[in-house]
Amino acid sequence: MAKVQVLNVAVLDNPSPFGNPFQFEITFECMEDLPEDLEWKIIYVGSAESEEYDQTLDSVLVGPVPAGRHMFVFQADAPNTGLIPESDAVGVTVALITCTYNGQEFIRIGYYVNNEYTDPELRENPPVKPDYTQLQRNILASNPRVTRFHINWDGCSDKMEDSENVDPSPNSSSSSSMAPSSCLPGKALPVGLMSGNSMDCL
Repeated sequence: MAKVQVLNVAVLDNPSPFGNPFQFEITFECMEDLPEDLEWKIIYVGSAESEEYDQTLDSVLVGPVPAGRHMFVFQADAPNTGLIPESDAVGVTVALITCTYNGQEFIRIGYYVNNEYTDPELRENPPVKPDYTQLQRNILASNPRVTRFHINWDGCSDKMEDSENVDPSPNSSSSSSMAPSSCLPGKALPVGLMSGNSMDCL
């Protein structure tokens, strides 16, 4: 049985201008104390044609995590537009939230993202070079694709995939609250403590 269950993911500030940060309020539960860190990532798929254009927008290490229910707001800057193929700037793409433990990914939550011009004239006659200042990002929050992986929580890297379409069930209570605003990759942050440069705890 998985030692971490993601109970709910709420998409905040949606829809929003393309350049606004991504914001997800994540509620999860630990069945027992976890001595190692959980690593959360937000990934933007720049093109369906190749993983070469995937961008990891941010990552944060959270731990050690005590047993109980926890909630935090994970915020990441918008993708680097220079790394997105111009032909893929407008239209539907995907944003992913992943979490790993001991280097093993145990959950991946994917959302369709629709980028479109709000100006009717630009919709009818889009510029050859994308104008990101005029694009609106709309994350289709009501239909996430949740893929779970069975891992060895004691540290072995062996795992097998168990994929299913699930909308994580909302839950209103939490035992701790965290709000990483510009989380630094590779920096471990204990749940319930405050770090001014990467995580604010409420």
